[in-house]
Amino acid sequence: MSGSRFSDGLIAGIPVALGYFPIAFSFGVGAVRIGLTEVEAVGLSVIVYAGAAQFLALVLIASGAPLLVAAFTLVAMNLRHLIYGPALMRAAGDGAPRRKAWAWAFSLTDEVFGAALGALSRGKPFSEAFMLGLGLASYGAWVGGTAAGVLAGGGALSGFPAIEAGLSFMLTALFLALLLSIMSRRQLPVIAVAAVATVALTLTTTPTLGILGGMLAGAAAGVARRSA
Repeated sequence: MSGSRFSDGLIAGIPVALGYFPIAFSFGVGAVRIGLTEVEAVGLSVIVYAGAAQFLALVLIASGAPLLVAAFTLVAMNLRHLIYGPALMRAAGDGAPRRKAWAWAFSLTDEVFGAALGALSRGKPFSEAFMLGLGLASYGAWVGGTAAGVLAGGGALSGFPAIEAGLSFMLTALFLALLLSIMSRRQLPVIAVAAVATVALTLTTTPTLGILGGMLAGAAAGVARRSA
């Protein structure tokens, strides 16, 4: 179908890839700086592939957090990914193919999910080939950026504190840009509920609980709005 080929997915993934590469570069530099080997640093991106959670992993490793505590924190932070697949398939429609979901579902990060929803909202038919292209472009940029950062070494950004600080916010900015591109007026109340819950719980408890609470509050608000 027009606009839903593998090559179209690769092209759609270019904005995400351009955002991912420098952030992953920063991760690679940070991983080497705290003492991870080249294989360990790149392996985190190859296996975990979780963006902000990988930076949190570096903080936990550097602070000497117990393995079980670190693992539980990262799993809790990424529980939101469990809803991306079902939400995407619901937006794609009942007849959407899913035979190759095992191949493209791994790539459903925040930004890939946002880009896929954006394509659907612009009228592009759902295609697993498109999802494979979109996911491959994004995953390749993240792993490639990590490898480049590892090769550059732990001191690569030490002389550029402004750039290093900016890269730490770039992942959030990228996701916000994708969210704004698909947001409609009817979604504003749900987003507002999720945002208020996230901020309130983050300030009173921990960022991890804030993210989880915001997700649950937003999901409950969405269900309530749909049922009304």
